[in-house]
Amino acid sequence: MTDQKAPHPIGPREGEGVSAAAGPEGDDGGGVADRVDTGATGGPGGPDPEPERGHHKPDEKYDVEDEDDNDSAVGSDKDSVGAPPSAFSTGLSVDEQDDDSGVADVHRPSSSVSATSSIYEFREEFGRTYHSYHEGAYFFPNDIPEQERLDLQHSIAHRLFGKLALAPIDRPKRVIDLGTGTGIWAIEFATENPTSEVLGTDLSPIQPEYVPPNCHFEIDDGEDEWVFSHPFDYVHARFMCGGFRDFPRVFRSAFENMVPGGWIEFQDYYVKMQCVDDSLRGTALERWNDLLLDAVSRTGKSGLAAARFREQMLDAGFVDVVEKKFALPGNAWPKGRKQKMLGTMQMMNIMDGLHGISMGLFTKMLGWNEQEVEELIAQVSRDLRDKRIHFYYIVMSVYGRKPLA
Repeated sequence: MTDQKAPHPIGPREGEGVSAAAGPEGDDGGGVADRVDTGATGGPGGPDPEPERGHHKPDEKYDVEDEDDNDSAVGSDKDSVGAPPSAFSTGLSVDEQDDDSGVADVHRPSSSVSATSSIYEFREEFGRTYHSYHEGAYFFPNDIPEQERLDLQHSIAHRLFGKLALAPIDRPKRVIDLGTGTGIWAIEFATENPTSEVLGTDLSPIQPEYVPPNCHFEIDDGEDEWVFSHPFDYVHARFMCGGFRDFPRVFRSAFENMVPGGWIEFQDYYVKMQCVDDSLRGTALERWNDLLLDAVSRTGKSGLAAARFREQMLDAGFVDVVEKKFALPGNAWPKGRKQKMLGTMQMMNIMDGLHGISMGLFTKMLGWNEQEVEELIAQVSRDLRDKRIHFYYIVMSVYGRKPLA
């Protein structure tokens, strides 16, 4: 870690989930694979798992085999019970008579209160602004368009998961949201839980000033040494595979700064795109996704990090670790109103982030020039709108408990 500096306060500043595994007609269904471990077994060794792309007929229900999936019943802090491997059902079916009738208009949220901390001057590059605290640690911009995209991404997560937290928490006293971004999760959690004290931390001071009285924000990096004065009952982070290099260290820091019986929950994309058939193969979208994973890996981070959260939490000492997987369509290709809405929102999420994530990474990590990146972005944008490409992301929620003793 870096030097032992206390977090920098930003002031009194502020800082979904319906299961994606609905049935073919959009009804709620299975489609979520759970994995529970009750003892600190396993470890971080070995390569990142990579789910295989299936080859199926259009109307089949698609299952992705989870080869390293060991279900077990919840037991004591030190017991671990193995079970046969399970399958992850996406619950997505191709809509071959698509007329977009199941998709309502999606409006991006607009910022009503801008972040105006005069203490920090943001770095400008490629026509965007980026954080200056620990400059370069996070490769997404932090300007207003990106803030609106982050709020859209929050809406996607809320629809996908059905609620703000999947861990079985009960009125936690002290809560921290790592990488809080615009602070929208922390604000909503504080509103829903008025007896909780909620702290959101981020590298950028982009949170609104007017927030619930039980919510506040600080500039901090979760990979630095934690110097908080009181332990937490619930540690939350979402979509941080582009922010953290050393997740095991973050999990250890969380463990050391939690009350016995407290819960940790990390939610993230498995960034490698999946497809229910061969329609992604050979597309500009597939090429971009592969290049993105390569560029991210050259920064010392991994777009596949979520696949190892479970074993890394266990290694840090957490117990009763549960891994849940959700299928998030990349555009409005699946059947069912719910899936079409999620797909439309995710398509907008990717398109709004294409320039911000691609330009810096591809020029600095892959040696591309700006014109080459712009040309690829244009091709990828066309593919994203093409509902003949039946791609989706696996989104994971992994949570565990600190033992009582």
